[in-house]
Amino acid sequence: MVLVKNGRVIGEKTETSDVLIENGIIAAISENIPETGNMKVLNASGLIVAPGLVDMHVHFRDPGFTYKEDILTGSAAAAAGGVTTCCCMPNTQPVADNAETVSYIAKKGNHALVRSRVLPYGAVTIGQKGEKLTDFAALKAAGAVALSDDGNPIQDEALMRRALRKALENDILLISHCEDAELVKNYAVNEGKVSKALGLPGRPAKAEELMVERDAKLAAETGAGVHIAHVSTAGSVEIIRKAKASGVNITAETCPQYFSLTENEILRQGTLARVNPPLRTAEDVAAIIEGLCDGTIDAIATDHAPHSKKEKKRPLADAPSGMIGLETSLAVALTYLYHTGKTGKLSLDRIIALMTSNPARILRLDAGALTVGKSADIAIFDPDEKWTADPKKFKSKSRNTPFAGIELCGKVKYTISRGKIVYKS
Repeated sequence: MVLVKNGRVIGEKTETSDVLIENGIIAAISENIPETGNMKVLNASGLIVAPGLVDMHVHFRDPGFTYKEDILTGSAAAAAGGVTTCCCMPNTQPVADNAETVSYIAKKGNHALVRSRVLPYGAVTIGQKGEKLTDFAALKAAGAVALSDDGNPIQDEALMRRALRKALENDILLISHCEDAELVKNYAVNEGKVSKALGLPGRPAKAEELMVERDAKLAAETGAGVHIAHVSTAGSVEIIRKAKASGVNITAETCPQYFSLTENEILRQGTLARVNPPLRTAEDVAAIIEGLCDGTIDAIATDHAPHSKKEKKRPLADAPSGMIGLETSLAVALTYLYHTGKTGKLSLDRIIALMTSNPARILRLDAGALTVGKSADIAIFDPDEKWTADPKKFKSKSRNTPFAGIELCGKVKYTISRGKIVYKS
């Protein structure tokens, strides 16, 4: 048994309470639960006791690219960030476009050494090539909790339309990475003043917005649900806002980098700030925060994308896009949305919902809630503790983060997954 004492519990209501855990389940939430000799007692006085975070967008590179990350190290990084449920994108090798690969990820994600629950996504098209749809029913039966072609967005409108209809028939969600391939190529940075300063072609905001608008219209026509991944532009926020207002079954996520950093970071950090979609302008950052404040954007996910030091040392135009984020996501959210609040301020309860119950609701997962009778997945953190991000101390295999050396506010102290203490700072 574990007893968490005197924390500010964010659950069905937010108040100072104790939380009793028995056999991996939350047995009680109330004041003054008595201690007994066989309990492990955690003093959470002055700390927040929240549901374990649910990250609906990670890349664990397993199978195929385990020199960057694997399910065990990825789950350890998740635990260090207070994340107790992770959903893995299918761009593995082989691609998770078949029941065998999806089942491999699902089974390894339940291994005894895994710190946080790991759930797989399946691919929408075979090989993520955007040509032929996968067997949605087989992928779902093998354990896929949603489908996405992620970094290879489906360009063919007719194929996307068929995919949405098939997803509706199979009662599974489609997650869309929205970019027009002809407009973005493999360009490294946002199209704007930084791309001009560097003499590089850029990825225009319009490339994202055109595809968001297309998918919103297709969702409206088919009645299927669509989830827009890593929203990064002001225009995308407005398209999603209008689609929701008209009753379209559309949800959206953004990532910590899109409400905290701008394209100027490329000039300071080079490839460490190369992500896909790219970092945008200050105006886009403000619009993302506004979208988080008013409910247009439903969730915060990391798009945790590990790469090796050698890969990130390539020239900017040739280096892979992506950054790790599991061990900094909560702290970045608290720093830039709760403590700073220059262009909009979110409550602590709202931030936690964006990172727990909302993504769980979108994916229909039994997670993201601190409720008696549910699995004891809990993040305990100090919302005010300052610390400096040092990737050398991270649990991830990779170190590619633009937040290295930056002082953040909000520190995870304990993570409990399925009733077990899997991380202690």
